[in-house]
Amino acid sequence: MNKIAISAVSYTNTLPFLNGIRNSDVINAIDLSVDYPSECARKVIDNEVDMGIIPIAALAKLSNYHIIGDYCIGSDGAVDSVFIFSNKPIEEIETLLLDKQSRTSNGLAQILLKHYWKKDVEILTEGQADAYVLIGDRTFGKKNKVPFAYDLGYYWKDMTGLPFAFAVWVSNKELPEDFKEAFNHALAMGVEHPEDVIPGLPVYEGFDYHAYLTESLDFHLTMDKRKAIDLYLELYATLKT
Repeated sequence: MNKIAISAVSYTNTLPFLNGIRNSDVINAIDLSVDYPSECARKVIDNEVDMGIIPIAALAKLSNYHIIGDYCIGSDGAVDSVFIFSNKPIEEIETLLLDKQSRTSNGLAQILLKHYWKKDVEILTEGQADAYVLIGDRTFGKKNKVPFAYDLGYYWKDMTGLPFAFAVWVSNKELPEDFKEAFNHALAMGVEHPEDVIPGLPVYEGFDYHAYLTESLDFHLTMDKRKAIDLYLELYATLKT
């Protein structure tokens, strides 16, 4: 039987999942690659892999998809790794530089600017801007070193009252039920002990891995997070392209 090709994210927030997968028999059934979020999405969309943990904005690009399992990369409020950073208050910014590694967070930033801060700003993909979106490990320890840091998980919760799911496990085809059950079990094992991945990680001044992995992140794909996905996709569809 052919192995199931899976693309996962290289960020710290996915390490508990990878730890569970690599310590489970399910590893023998898959061909695993590790990429940054937008590349995971591209591989699933282009059918280069069968499944991946992809930013939820990418769901809008898939005509047929299946959310796999009971887990996600999410938060219930501040997530501590998805920010708008700025040298001036957000009420004063006129331009925003997007993060090349993200789809969902770029969309979330624009949704919040439009509906929460009521700001109409110019969106840039290159060059200099008043503010910029940054996600993942590149944000670690940075929020205390810039004049203004806006945690997008926090402001989404403040605007909607909902938690958020930044990325979900998605297949672009039907997969065997026994595989899906084994894969979900592997994810559950990783989530039960997220702090197991901390030893050996690089140290960042002012950043606490234990708090990040056990408090900031919420790995459970709850009904409220599914509601948040639906609301996000509805608002994302209204953004200027």
